[in-house]
Amino acid sequence: MNAQEQPLQKLSILSFKGVQMRTFHITWITFFFCFFGWFGVAPLMPLVREQLGLTKGEVGNIIIASVSATIIARLFIGKMCDTLGPRISYTILLVAGSIPVLFIGLSNSYESFLLFRFFIGIIGASFVITQFHTSMMFAPNIIGTANAVTGGWGNLGGGVTNLVMPLIAAAFVGMGFVSQSDSWRVAMVVPGIILLIMAYIYYRYTQDTPQGNFKKLSEGGRINSKKNGSFLLALKDYRVWILTLAYAACFGIEITVDNVAATFFIDRFDTGIILAGALASIFGGMNLFARALGGIISDKVGQSYGIKGKGIILGILLILEGIGISLFATSNTLLLAIITMLLFALFLKMANGCTYGIVPFINKDNIGSVSGIVGAGGNIGAMLVGFLFKSETLSYADAFQYIGIGVFLIGFTVLLVRFHPRTETVVQNVSLEV
Repeated sequence: MNAQEQPLQKLSILSFKGVQMRTFHITWITFFFCFFGWFGVAPLMPLVREQLGLTKGEVGNIIIASVSATIIARLFIGKMCDTLGPRISYTILLVAGSIPVLFIGLSNSYESFLLFRFFIGIIGASFVITQFHTSMMFAPNIIGTANAVTGGWGNLGGGVTNLVMPLIAAAFVGMGFVSQSDSWRVAMVVPGIILLIMAYIYYRYTQDTPQGNFKKLSEGGRINSKKNGSFLLALKDYRVWILTLAYAACFGIEITVDNVAATFFIDRFDTGIILAGALASIFGGMNLFARALGGIISDKVGQSYGIKGKGIILGILLILEGIGISLFATSNTLLLAIITMLLFALFLKMANGCTYGIVPFINKDNIGSVSGIVGAGGNIGAMLVGFLFKSETLSYADAFQYIGIGVFLIGFTVLLVRFHPRTETVVQNVSLEV
């Protein structure tokens, strides 16, 4: 292979040269806009709640539904990436995901809204493809950093969505196109159209690997896209389940906060919908650097201490995240709530990056399957904590308190894990270039 067909050993953020960096940028931008589709309606939920007359329990069910379909989709997409390749997989997902986003505005009851919200959840599988495709383009010494940047900058869409979607809805009202109560319906058409545009861009301008697309490589005998037992092997690996638990405690909580933050600020501190969305966007805005920071630290530690060291860092980050969430839950002023939210957001998003700094080294032949299982863990975590926010007897603050304790305990569990020595050697033998 010539240099242009090899995974990059250095991440040059500002470069668009070569298929690797072009794919890198298109991948994170696509993931960014996927959050507009997946969580676009979240900051508009106060309008939906009022118009459809939703109870607290029904809102809780909607939160659970928004992440439930993602669990199944991530498992399926992981295997699809291993067989069809990330380019085709992402294109299919974007087109399929745009349909419920475009038409959720037709909902006229709790049941119909719940159904649309459930199917929108398949867009969350975009994360698996993002991490898989990035792993194809970069060498082992920089995978953690590259995955953290694409994941972090993509996740930034969750914060920007909280800020932008209320403004889009307000713009339609200001132009006289629709009433305020119906503005959420029209606003959701915007992310739906964007997803279709990104589907075309992804299909047209990316390729599966630096050497070419899976189909061409398979026909030439350069790869085996019909692997047998890969998913089963991943399921049997205890390290996969530990990482799944860890990801439930970081990314699972992240998408929960994306779902409830705006409503939390409105109900607890009586803010308006635009201010609440702006405050919620601060949480997502931490992805601009925090997830990448976690990936960079993971790569640095891995160079000297192997995956054992990476696991220790991950456990410490989860413990600090749990403490931060508990402090956030007990905050009684808006300023204190913002400060503590930023605190736990930092450790949470660093833990996200650190987790996927480990994933590519678990089973190099089946990265898609491992990534899908661990990624699904994030949504399982979000689904389970969703039941806390559904409870009629628990306040949102109480729910966050229980979450903080749970994350704290999971962090200690991760600290006890030992990884296979062979895997540690692989990590230690690569040089780090940043």
